[in-house]
Amino acid sequence: MIEAAPAHYAHCEALLRERDRDLWLACLFAPPSARPHIHAVYAYALECADVRAKVSQPLLGEMRLRWWTDALTNDISEGTRAHPVADALLDTVARFALPVGELTELADAHVADLYDDQMPDTETLERYCRATVAGPMRWAGLILGASEMAAFDDAGLALGVTRVLRRPAGAHIPADLLAKHGADIHVNAAPLRAALGELRNMAESRYASARRSAGALVKGREALLPAATVPVYLERMARKDYDPLRGLTEPSPLRRQWRLWRAARGAGL
Repeated sequence: MIEAAPAHYAHCEALLRERDRDLWLACLFAPPSARPHIHAVYAYALECADVRAKVSQPLLGEMRLRWWTDALTNDISEGTRAHPVADALLDTVARFALPVGELTELADAHVADLYDDQMPDTETLERYCRATVAGPMRWAGLILGASEMAAFDDAGLALGVTRVLRRPAGAHIPADLLAKHGADIHVNAAPLRAALGELRNMAESRYASARRSAGALVKGREALLPAATVPVYLERMARKDYDPLRGLTEPSPLRRQWRLWRAARGAGL
């Protein structure tokens, strides 16, 4: 096995610190030896999530995402190793025997971001959150030696749905849920708030389930920390001034950091 360049792991950490500071802070509670590998996993997730913002048309985005699946499944080339995130990720996958199929599912799931088609149902949204958000949390748990994955799956789904709710109502809101309430994603009225309220309940339920499962974890609780701020956002959604067309306002960095610190002293959530 050819080890990744240390500078490439440092690049992953810098990327995380710049683009998602809360996630970077959550990673600080992991043991130092595992931290660079967790950075690599999340840097990969960020690279795939950011593809839509970097391309002018969907086909170009699909090509970028295909590059990642090819890098994970084909023989490693010099070009792949020259990419700092890919180099660190492939080294991490080899060291910890991470499930390559799950990693490629993350890239494939982000193809949906490139188009404006409405998600057809809540089951599709759950699959999307499981692939794009729960997946990296599970891999971080494996890096930390966790053997039970239920807590990571539920925490990832709670965090994924919360991220959907943080944004202005759009294509990720399931069409079946909108139809059930007669809601329009362009109209801030009771039907839309009721539909989004169901998603909020889903996130709360998954978070509660994750907390119950977390208590049984012997190793890997630190990998749950990215979801520790979920209640902070869901509480803001329950406020009277919540406007689904504008999305959730950000809680103060201090409050988010305090929530992470408290969760780190407990079961990770």
